[in-house]
Amino acid sequence: MTSTDSPAARAWRRFKKKPLGVFGLLLIVLIGGVALAGPGITPDSSLHANTMNLALAARKPGFSILEVQIKNESAIPAFSAEIKNDSIFIDTYPTHERASFSLFQTQFDTDPEKALIQKTYWLGTDRYGRDVLSRMILGARISFAVGLISVLISLLVGVSLGAIAGFYGGRVDTFIMWLINVVWSIPTLLLVIAITLALGKGFWQVFIAVGLTMWVEVARVVRGQVLSLKEKEFVEATESLGFTSMRALFGHVLPNIWSPVIVISAANFAAAILIESGLSFLGLGAQPPIPTWGGMIKDHYSYIIVDKAYLAVIPGVAISVLVLSFMFVGNALRDALDVRGAN
Repeated sequence: MTSTDSPAARAWRRFKKKPLGVFGLLLIVLIGGVALAGPGITPDSSLHANTMNLALAARKPGFSILEVQIKNESAIPAFSAEIKNDSIFIDTYPTHERASFSLFQTQFDTDPEKALIQKTYWLGTDRYGRDVLSRMILGARISFAVGLISVLISLLVGVSLGAIAGFYGGRVDTFIMWLINVVWSIPTLLLVIAITLALGKGFWQVFIAVGLTMWVEVARVVRGQVLSLKEKEFVEATESLGFTSMRALFGHVLPNIWSPVIVISAANFAAAILIESGLSFLGLGAQPPIPTWGGMIKDHYSYIIVDKAYLAVIPGVAISVLVLSFMFVGNALRDALDVRGAN
């Protein structure tokens, strides 16, 4: 390490020495990349991956079936299919009934072979016959979106209030600290539920509700950091040169307090994912047919006591892995950004 290294470069070098942090970051990038690709890579390309086929309900991971694509209808599962003359004859699944369709009824009447698709459901199907893998991918988009927007809202509110309280003090600080203590005293999930009920159920309401409950810790940390920095010589020099207090606050104090804020943001991202999953499980999050991991657990938690437990376990494991990944990254960032603990 040379003296020309920037603080960011030194922090990154320390971060790379944390195997759990690097592992968590790789998982976040992987899951985030899959979520970003979204509908472009899902086996079920329909809106919200909501193609239902009750004949395929609750099939186990790796289940494979022949499907016949028919115009204006859902794909028809079949044990076998045969093309004769101008018709397709199929042995329907699971009843073994014989059915026939004209080639002109298929989606590919110019090439009937394309109407026959051997489809594999790698994570099985849910109780409505929907592809679990497709809904898991789209559910990841919801989790990342809620985490990102909620963290941005919490930063906007928390940094602003915390900085103003710490820098100006007096009655402003007293009022903001009173507000922080009031919000802090209310259980997080209860406050989220109250805000959600006030705003109504829906996709965007979840962002706002979660974001408005996570700013308190940010505000407390920012206030403490600002209190310790505002007495430093460089801040006093800024004011003595005639610059405004806002210039001193936003130009010199805030840029020096981002290390703990970044660490808190990683933890808040994980918390937002958990809260969103809990809201979806309670039916207060994004509403069906929008797929969410919490909603998938809600739909299938009763299957845990039978041989279909994977329907609830798969989204549960996904939530745990993503939350742990953010916690690993947060812990690694805390150590990497701690100059006093650096070697």
